[in-house]
Amino acid sequence: MPRRRFGYVRKLPSGRYQASFTPPSGQRQAATTTFRTNADASRYLDRVELDIRRGHWVKESGLGNRTLRECCEAYLEENPRIGKRWAETCRRNMRLHLVDLLDLPISAVSAPVVRAWHAKVLRGNGGRTSISQSYRLVRSVLNVAVQDEAILRNPCQIPGAGTVKVPERQIASPKQVAALLEQITPRYRAAVVLAAWCGLRRGEVCAIRTQDVDLSTGLVRVAKNWVELLESPEKYEKDPKSEAGKRTVNVPPHVLPLLRQHAAEFAGPEFFCVGRDGKRMRGNTIYQAFVRARNRVGVEIAFHDLRHTGQSMAASTGATVVDLKKRLGHSSSAAALRYIHAVEGRADRLSVDVLHEDGQPRFVWDDLPVTGADYTEVLVASVMERRRWRAQYGTAKQAALERDGPPVDNRSATTTQTTHRHRLDTPANGTQ
Repeated sequence: MPRRRFGYVRKLPSGRYQASFTPPSGQRQAATTTFRTNADASRYLDRVELDIRRGHWVKESGLGNRTLRECCEAYLEENPRIGKRWAETCRRNMRLHLVDLLDLPISAVSAPVVRAWHAKVLRGNGGRTSISQSYRLVRSVLNVAVQDEAILRNPCQIPGAGTVKVPERQIASPKQVAALLEQITPRYRAAVVLAAWCGLRRGEVCAIRTQDVDLSTGLVRVAKNWVELLESPEKYEKDPKSEAGKRTVNVPPHVLPLLRQHAAEFAGPEFFCVGRDGKRMRGNTIYQAFVRARNRVGVEIAFHDLRHTGQSMAASTGATVVDLKKRLGHSSSAAALRYIHAVEGRADRLSVDVLHEDGQPRFVWDDLPVTGADYTEVLVASVMERRRWRAQYGTAKQAALERDGPPVDNRSATTTQTTHRHRLDTPANGTQ
């Protein structure tokens, strides 16, 4: 028998034939099965050689025979970045949308199979958000399979299938927040204040300790998050999503009286927000109370949208992205910017009618209530020093350009740079 150019075939004592070869890794390996004839083993080696030349060869470890269900469960259990709440959501999406794929070996989940599945679920009644989440789960699981060399490439290649275009959120105005505070049960007013004006998540509100709220300095320390699973009675406390979530938030002075009232009447010895039984307030209890108040006021927002309201108001007063990241506990600028929305009529309502003691302008919202109980005095009156100096600098620069014209582009003359650098300091009459 002539010697093969690629691979090696030998006859076993059982009479069957074994094929082995040396892959690009350099470590000889044998086929996972034996062959009835020498020709069958040779054809197998010819296919392996062709796959290696084309760059299509995948190590035969048997991992490709695992079902997508097994891989999804392993991914949810082994990935340290996945919490119990998100794992619960993924398993619910698996039951709702991934039934057609879960029992297939991952080696059989090809790009046409993924496209057909995606088109089918889009024609159904499932929500677009949960379908997008399901697609991202499959894509992440198969990315791990590619890393494990179980499959050659990820078949999830549908552009835009993992994203959902959501409409602009309807944030509440300060007047609407004040109305919500009027209508909600007094025990839950502090939760609305902490969400709308301090940017706390609902779980963070439930986890706030009484000692974390320093009303003398107007500071709230956020260190924990309370999680309640939806499909099981399990509840637990954990750290925030990221290290940025551990933060200290300044409480606006106009809502401090409400928090003081809450501390005196409703706060418990351990937790700042407690139920009627004196135990930690449940997140669902806060949500139900908020829904009742929302229906009375007539606004269509979720409790989490209050965080968007506070972030948008903070941005409208001139806060930088770094300030906004720190306040809401975001680790990325992109996450912080997702919480900024257009404030209706802001350009028309911004004025400089209120002045500091030294006569300098201070920006306020014209139509905000300035009388009534403390919890309705929802007034955004932040000092706009940064904008004032920018405006003064821009005015002075424009005056200098109109007076002296644009700077001469003479890079060899140092006097040009000096003149341009000190031009804003020169009075209008030209004297020093």
